[in-house]
Amino acid sequence: MHIERFRNRHPVYFRPFFDHRGFRGDLNRVFSEFFDETAENVVTTFNPAVDLVDTRDALQVKVELPGVKKENVEISLKEDLLTVKGEKRVEKEERGENRYYVERSYGTFSRTLTLPSLVKSDQVKATFEDGILVITLPKVEEEKVREFQVKVD
Repeated sequence: MHIERFRNRHPVYFRPFFDHRGFRGDLNRVFSEFFDETAENVVTTFNPAVDLVDTRDALQVKVELPGVKKENVEISLKEDLLTVKGEKRVEKEERGENRYYVERSYGTFSRTLTLPSLVKSDQVKATFEDGILVITLPKVEEEKVREFQVKVD
């Protein structure tokens, strides 16, 4: 079954379950017109990149935080979970009637990593330079693995 619509005296077939491209385009157009992408109302998510490296003596976490001030970063360690939280704030610029494009991301972020080994929480050090946060987590000396023979009765 199909419904015919007439435009300029040519029939157009409407198939609601098979022809979704026209509807998708119409919906995208409506939303793009509704959300005017200016600097004041763009909502983006800031999700920093993280590297976790396991060396012989320590774990090293590097977090890319360009444009973030170190006062806006919080680091916490609970058992084997390392959490880095913070905020990248929007810079306000006042200009004439020129239109701007905003492609940089802003907002709060939180990254939680499960550490692959136990660390000495009282010896954790962090440095922040050139937009890179480096967290060094010294490993706990692991107990030697002992092997036991078990007799089956």
